[in-house]
Amino acid sequence: MQAGFGTGTYVDAGMFIQIALTALILMLAFYLPANARMMALENAHRKFSLNMQDISYAYQLAHAADRGDTFLLSSEFDAVKERMAFLRHHPDLQSLEPEILELAAQMSQISHELAETYGDAKVSRARMFLQQRQEEIEQFQQRIGDAQTIQQELRQWTRDIEIEESIAKSQLARLRDELFELLPELSAQLQTPAEDRETSASSVIAMSPPRAAE
Repeated sequence: MQAGFGTGTYVDAGMFIQIALTALILMLAFYLPANARMMALENAHRKFSLNMQDISYAYQLAHAADRGDTFLLSSEFDAVKERMAFLRHHPDLQSLEPEILELAAQMSQISHELAETYGDAKVSRARMFLQQRQEEIEQFQQRIGDAQTIQQELRQWTRDIEIEESIAKSQLARLRDELFELLPELSAQLQTPAEDRETSASSVIAMSPPRAAE
């Protein structure tokens, strides 16, 4: 093969082109199988992830229906068939393969005891019970707050009464002291004879000025 570039001509240009094509083919021979394996792994992983998501979604629907007492058959085979029929007629699962629906139905049948234990009716009763307990706790806390308020009022009332009682006691002590001061004078007057008391009384009367005539 002759090739030219500008004014020059190359007689053996075909050899160089053959060498370049051979190197390119060898590179593709090493690159394409490895890339094909990587693409196959990615597709398998993507397909597996999609299938697992579909199985999980179908199982969630079957388990929710099982918690709502939708399935009534007790035999294992009949229970799986009942669940498969439910999933097959579900509007969101029309495009899924039968193998995926069967696997989800088997998983739902295995977790039937769990669905029976945590059924919708039992969960609703438990929630109602917890709500009632919460209301009782709130009422109890309100009563505790009222009791604390009453206790503070009684404590303040008791302090006021103690203050008033201490004031009354101090007044009583002062009156007692004044009375003890007056007792010697009264006792001395009681010990004087009656005649002296009458004389002193008449003298007091005589010394008193006469009242003005009305």
